[in-house]
Amino acid sequence: MVGGIRNRNLKGTAHSTRALLTFMAACFGAALAGSAFTTPSVPEWYDSLIKPSFTPPNWLFGPVWSVLYLAMAIAGWLVWRQRESSATLPLMLFGGQLVLNVLWSILFFGLQAPGIALVEILTLWVAIFATLLSFWRISKIAGWLFVPYLVWVSFATILNLEIWRLNS
Repeated sequence: MVGGIRNRNLKGTAHSTRALLTFMAACFGAALAGSAFTTPSVPEWYDSLIKPSFTPPNWLFGPVWSVLYLAMAIAGWLVWRQRESSATLPLMLFGGQLVLNVLWSILFFGLQAPGIALVEILTLWVAIFATLLSFWRISKIAGWLFVPYLVWVSFATILNLEIWRLNS
């Protein structure tokens, strides 16, 4: 009997580990998709824009986003682990905000359209806030893990607004 329980726990652990890796793959896959539009545009377009004085140096964006994507993945995984029917909407919101995250990179960097990207990042902000609140109800830790992301996107929204304003 003890061996059967141990085997079941090992299977559950392996399943949970695969789920965490899946969340990480989704988040870092979104990062990779976004960077496909961002990276070529930085030296050719973004660096030529007039930017506000509070614009962070380019090298800072990669490390910040890496930490945020990791936090998002862990938060999603924590909510998924609850395996409650109440986790369905929060996980759908999670997926939706991830798509909006990539879309912003496409609009801002790929299409070089800061005005349209500004409208989209406001939508992204709402989606992140809704995800944070829905995660919070299931796992306080998952909710807290989304706070830095919301703060960063709030800052990015102001930066996007100022870039659009200064370059219009």
